[in-house]
Amino acid sequence: MAERILVVDDEPDLLELVRVNLAQSGFDVVTAESGRQVLEQLQRTTPDLLVLDLNLPDLSGTEVCRRVRSNAATAEIPIIMLTARADEVDRVVGFELGADDYVTKPFSPRELALRVRAVLRRRGAKRTPPEYLAHGPLRVDRERHRCFVEEREVALTSKEFELLATLIGRPGRVYSRDQLLDKVWGEDVTVTTRTIDTHVKRLREKLGIAGDLIETVRGVGYRFSE
Repeated sequence: MAERILVVDDEPDLLELVRVNLAQSGFDVVTAESGRQVLEQLQRTTPDLLVLDLNLPDLSGTEVCRRVRSNAATAEIPIIMLTARADEVDRVVGFELGADDYVTKPFSPRELALRVRAVLRRRGAKRTPPEYLAHGPLRVDRERHRCFVEEREVALTSKEFELLATLIGRPGRVYSRDQLLDKVWGEDVTVTTRTIDTHVKRLREKLGIAGDLIETVRGVGYRFSE
């Protein structure tokens, strides 16, 4: 599934230019024009990378970056800062706040796409999934497709296991039903979002005391407890 990029800029023409170029490079692109729009979107879904303009009309880009990094659910999102400011002090502040890269306007859309890929590649290398994923009484063995609750093995179907592995792999990240369908069933399979609800219900029942670790985010989808 294509990585989702959230692009934030208060210049509509530039925002559209970036959106089109990143989409042509194979990314799933969503946009926002203010800091508050960013924070609202992050409550609903978690992108794979954030392209963030520093000069926003309400909250500054640095303040948005600070809030993203201070929230456990969004702290690991890679951030590329996009700005007209070229002063070294601005770059230093951006990196101190946790930015992964810094692109100065005017810029080449192709260069930005390459920077996005490079940052995602670096973050992906750091996130090589462990053989075991554990949380409280729950342990998931991704290598052998086995699941244990309090050391008692729980029999799961392949889809139930993939659904659980996806959720536990990113605790705190909110996945919409459509995102889970794409990740677990694939884009070419024709099933409804109701399928997700049914599988989550059965998965919770099978996990017993660990079932509550799968949390419902009303109106959006599901996440695994942090």
